[in-house]
Amino acid sequence: MTRASIKFLSVAFIAALPMLASAQLTGNVSLTSNYKFRGQDQDTGKVSAFKPAVQGGFDYAFGDSGWYVGNWNSSVNWLSGNSLESDVYGGYKFKVGGADLDVGALAYLYPGNTSGNTTELYGAATFGPLTAKYAHTVSKDYFGWAGAKSGSGLKGRNTGYLSFAVAQEVMSKVTLKASVGFTRFSSDIKDAGVPNYMDYSVGGVYDFGDGLTLGAAIVGANKKDFFGPVNKTRVIATLTKTL
Repeated sequence: MTRASIKFLSVAFIAALPMLASAQLTGNVSLTSNYKFRGQDQDTGKVSAFKPAVQGGFDYAFGDSGWYVGNWNSSVNWLSGNSLESDVYGGYKFKVGGADLDVGALAYLYPGNTSGNTTELYGAATFGPLTAKYAHTVSKDYFGWAGAKSGSGLKGRNTGYLSFAVAQEVMSKVTLKASVGFTRFSSDIKDAGVPNYMDYSVGGVYDFGDGLTLGAAIVGANKKDFFGPVNKTRVIATLTKTL
């Protein structure tokens, strides 16, 4: 490392000290009866509705700067030789008028089988109980459907996911939630015969206090004739502890 590089890193570290001093670290751990991602079961080894998954991660916010990084993990079973999904993300939150905005990047990593690795850029806007979010794939690989690692010769880049969600507290400790999402595959994936599809979720969360919540939701997606039982509608329960 050159002297100039050391000097630059030293100045950068000193400049970042105020943010590091006010950084906020939070963690979470969950147990869910079925992990669905965009309406699809992440455990294809079972046909039953009960496919428990252990999940958890952390978020690191740099004080009031708006910048954050995080990691979230879940047990999965849909890629050969892999049993873990590990998401790494970072972004920036800020306000414009009465809306809370959030932009960032997220990498989905599957250490046992990297053909599933996918990277997206995202942007979200929340106004009161309503949130709209769009995620855009920037990697060639897309969850094993496309990319050099998958061996398909297809490109997953430019696959998009648009979602709308609402969360409203209806009484003390009870919040109702609903969402709908739309996956639009890249032209390469669509040309291979994979259809765009819609997913949905309707449910609620009860807050026991001290960071402990219990959620229940009806979750599923359409195009079941193509994707099969992984898109079947399920009733899912999730117990979460925020640390």
